[in-house]
Amino acid sequence: MNHRKKNNHLGRKVGHRKSILSNMSSSLIKEKRIFTTLAKAKALKQYIEPIITKSKIKNLHSRRNIFALLRDKIAVSELFQESFQKVRERPGGYTRIIKIQSRFGDMAKLSMIELVDFNDIYNSKKNKKSIRRSSNKRKRMEIE
Repeated sequence: MNHRKKNNHLGRKVGHRKSILSNMSSSLIKEKRIFTTLAKAKALKQYIEPIITKSKIKNLHSRRNIFALLRDKIAVSELFQESFQKVRERPGGYTRIIKIQSRFGDMAKLSMIELVDFNDIYNSKKNKKSIRRSSNKRKRMEIE
């Protein structure tokens, strides 16, 4: 039975899985967007969300705990910089998974995982003109 087993083993042993997730999470922090399979993206989302939550506390203890998970000095220092201030102000949901296509060789489902606050396309607030339709209905009612 598979009760209370929440992590995907990805067909790998523990050490290999931890290495894959730490490498993918450090490259996600550095590059803000990576392309991978859907199963790895879902496993990465569960792995990196608590790391970003721990980075809200800016002290040496949390920095060392995050370094134990990421194993990359550059990614840890970038996580604590001011460019990640928007991410730290968010109450949760730091990443977004977008399904792309299937890989040609083995038909594996590919996806893109990205940090939400660094996407300019989705976060741009456009000035939409508001159309008042209620005034037209009043004019029609008065004419009839």
